Amino acid sequence: MTNFVENNKSKKMITKLSQINDAVKAKGKKTLVAAYANDAHTIQATSLAVDAGIINATLVGDTETIKKVCAAENIDVNKYTIVHESDEAKAAALAVSLINQGKGDILMKGLCSTDKYMRAILNKENGLMPGGKSILSHVSVFEIPAYKKLLVTSDVAVIPAPDLNQKIAITNYCINVARTLGIEKPKVALIAATEQMMPGMQACIDAAIIAKMSDRNQIKNAVVDGPLGLDVAIDEESVAIKKVTGEVAGDADCLVWPNIETGNAFYKTSTKFAKAELAAVVVGAKVPCVLSSRGDSAQTKAYSIALAALMAK
Repeated sequence: MTNFVENNKSKKMITKLSQINDAVKAKGKKTLVAAYANDAHTIQATSLAVDAGIINATLVGDTETIKKVCAAENIDVNKYTIVHESDEAKAAALAVSLINQGKGDILMKGLCSTDKYMRAILNKENGLMPGGKSILSHVSVFEIPAYKKLLVTSDVAVIPAPDLNQKIAITNYCINVARTLGIEKPKVALIAATEQMMPGMQACIDAAIIAKMSDRNQIKNAVVDGPLGLDVAIDEESVAIKKVTGEVAGDADCLVWPNIETGNAFYKTSTKFAKAELAAVVVGAKVPCVLSSRGDSAQTKAYSIALAALMAK
């Protein structure tokens, strides 16, 4: 752990999603494998990332479809390595196999459904899960015009109702992503409906336990507090009015949601109402995995690729 901390101190803190590309270039180009990359958004996003000089890209999918999409989007198909597989589930499995063969550093979901993509990753014999009790989760990095800095948030797509052990893992995933962005000691808010300690509310109980674990140095390299309402986690005026104390209050770098409904609603509210931009990855597998919503823009997917490339070993 010492080497990681020392290396992290030398990193320049990333304050805009657009800065991730430069950080990746300094680290070195990675290879992305896209599963069933038959759609325009995946091809547009990978094209942006290839042109930015941060990845090489292998597209697994139907060759003729990929060529037609590239022609329609005026994208040079020769910038890609194409591996033909016209079946959706087989394409996802083949993409994972290429990663396991050492032919890629990042996995990306193309047009295949999320369940087939996740099934390929979680396959016990041929998937991407390391040994032991690994937990697969999802982390997003938001650039919200109304907030003063990037905001790392926990799972909005993979674990519906995380238990305490899963929340501990999720908290550590958020911390690791924040540190990858150059935030040496991120401030983590464990979100509940209130900042008051309510014994009848499981979100409050779990948050209090995890916060105390941080106090006891069982969770490292971060300042963790909770339970906190969303308002006092990110808004200094609310902190002053409610007289909440602590380093995290009003200045959170990371938000850990109590469940998928809370996180998913924040995700969609931020992008649709607040016009936020974001990058998102699935973590806990052998490599970072890009899992974007079908409604996400090509730019969001390109930012997600850049984040995954920055996280890749």
